[in-house]
Amino acid sequence: MQHFRLKALAVAATALTTLATSAMAQDKPESLDIGVFTFLSGPAAAYGMPGRQGAEIMIEQINADGGIGGVPVSATFVDEAQGAEGVISEYRRLAEGEADFMIAALSSGNCLALAPIADQLQMPTVGWNCDTHQLFKESHDYFYRPNGNTIAEFMAYTLYFLDENPDVKRVAIINPDYSFGHDAAEIVKATLKAVKPETEVVAELFPKLGSSSYQTEISRLAAARPDVIFSNLWGGDLENFIRQAQPRGIFAQSKTVLALGETVLQRSNLPEGVIVGVLGDGWWRSPDAEQIGQAGEFAATYNAKFGEDPVFPAVKMANAFLVMKAAYEKALETTGGTWPTHEQVAGALEGLSIETLTGEMSFREDNDGIVDQIVGTTTMVEGIDYPVLGNMVRYDGAALLPPLGEDPLGWIGTLSPSIFDELPDPGSYK
Repeated sequence: MQHFRLKALAVAATALTTLATSAMAQDKPESLDIGVFTFLSGPAAAYGMPGRQGAEIMIEQINADGGIGGVPVSATFVDEAQGAEGVISEYRRLAEGEADFMIAALSSGNCLALAPIADQLQMPTVGWNCDTHQLFKESHDYFYRPNGNTIAEFMAYTLYFLDENPDVKRVAIINPDYSFGHDAAEIVKATLKAVKPETEVVAELFPKLGSSSYQTEISRLAAARPDVIFSNLWGGDLENFIRQAQPRGIFAQSKTVLALGETVLQRSNLPEGVIVGVLGDGWWRSPDAEQIGQAGEFAATYNAKFGEDPVFPAVKMANAFLVMKAAYEKALETTGGTWPTHEQVAGALEGLSIETLTGEMSFREDNDGIVDQIVGTTTMVEGIDYPVLGNMVRYDGAALLPPLGEDPLGWIGTLSPSIFDELPDPGSYK
């Protein structure tokens, strides 16, 4: 009888040990499942597909290095071209299923729609693009953006072209007809009014997103004869505009600013002297990126796999993955190695500061990322068969953001021409 009891106790102990081991094994998932939202079809895929390709490179690299906390990363890619209703539905489906983290989205409109849903479903989410400064008008506990926003970005472009062209008097704007385009136009006009009030905006054009022809707009630009043309057209729209504007002599007539121009340098016949940027600091050839020393390897891997150099959407996506990885590693330190909950991962994102492929990123109290802004002018360099950024300036990102809680456009209105002297040294690469 005593032997039977001892045997029973041994069996029970073994069962408990097995259950405990099983519970510990279940605590660390078999994979870290991520929803990645970008444009995979339509004209915007010219911008969105490099984002997907950057994600693929980062997933391969993270998994080759042992995953995150020993857990391999897997991704479900969602096409934003299906429209906001479909994007929201897919986000909910993934969040209520097996997804652990979201990297969403490219579109500013989609980010505005998804941010409150992220809070509702308590799903940690990083907006890898979505530049709109309106994103954090409302507070969000689960939504973070690790890149700049439209205020810092388009102020930097305006300050750059004013600094390079101090005698400018006439400015024209051609932007896509939705919030991103209209917001950028308002920021440019507000900056001009504050910093160089004698400047006249002689044309504001807002072609429909996805337009195939820009001949009407190009004719109006030719007739207006501005000193500077500013545009934040992007993706296939930007490529079409360049293709049609070049034969009409637009780039010879006016200094042109293409805010997202770096994305098309390998595919469009842009002349030298066009001002272009990367919406943040995400240019893998910048001196800062070269000093950090990781962007070159990323670019080489990207080129070997996809047959071209990465453009800044790919780099922005890569940096978003680095932010996610850093958040999990920070959360795992907090939990002592126990796999973190969604709440703990979101908490780890709060106030996070990291070194990305291209510079420093830190989150403000409102969850908006502070990154520097790089602007340059197209130039040819020996050994590279397409134009690259020359005459570069790196603007301090924090200096171009309004204080927390302050109306962005109202804050711009308080500035004066003395801003050129008051800004921190812009870190000229000239």
